[in-house]
Amino acid sequence: MKTAIILAGGLGTRLQPFTQIMPKPLLPIGERSVLEIQIERLKKFGFTKIFFATNYKADYIARFFGDGSQLGVELHYSKEEEPLGTVGPLSLIREELTKPFVVMNGDILSLVNYEKLYEHALKSNCDLTVAIKKYVMPFAFGDILFENDRVIGIEEKPDIIKYILAGIYVMKPQVLDYVPNKKYFGMDTLIKTMIAKNDPIAKFELTDYWLDIGQIDDFQQANETYAEYFKVDTAS
Repeated sequence: MKTAIILAGGLGTRLQPFTQIMPKPLLPIGERSVLEIQIERLKKFGFTKIFFATNYKADYIARFFGDGSQLGVELHYSKEEEPLGTVGPLSLIREELTKPFVVMNGDILSLVNYEKLYEHALKSNCDLTVAIKKYVMPFAFGDILFENDRVIGIEEKPDIIKYILAGIYVMKPQVLDYVPNKKYFGMDTLIKTMIAKNDPIAKFELTDYWLDIGQIDDFQQANETYAEYFKVDTAS
């Protein structure tokens, strides 16, 4: 039985007024909630022991899913008394995390193959593997190239290409040595700390569909693409 932790405690302030009624991970995408889609994707690849790290409107999530038996998984819940960031919640369940596990944000929709990601992480000599995604941002202006006072070229409206954290990680239990008990601790802090200590971190590039539902436009896009990416996939 493989384990995953879904970070489901965010306030979702950028998705108000929807999140004034329900927590962001329960927002409806198609006929189901974000969390239901995530659970079914994880289950497809053998992750059947799932922890919800909750805070905001935690009772809504617990009442909605119960023990997970109706979805064929084993659900457990942890609740922060105060915000602990993206890594701090792991301190509440560290005794349960004795084997490598997946951690993911509760507002991510992706067709990532979790088995490939997991196996990639196990084969690496790294305690932390981060999923990354190529992100292309259109640039509205021409880029002028010059040397001293002389213009030597122009690139008209070039795309800006960056690689971003995709909000999905695989961690080995050794990572928990960095995590303080019941204190705010973010993924950026963990990564910077590990780099400073020369503790190697692996990457896994996602090439599949991926969407971070952070704003109203993202929520609308998720519903528009649901039938194409998730309805057929999860019904099969």
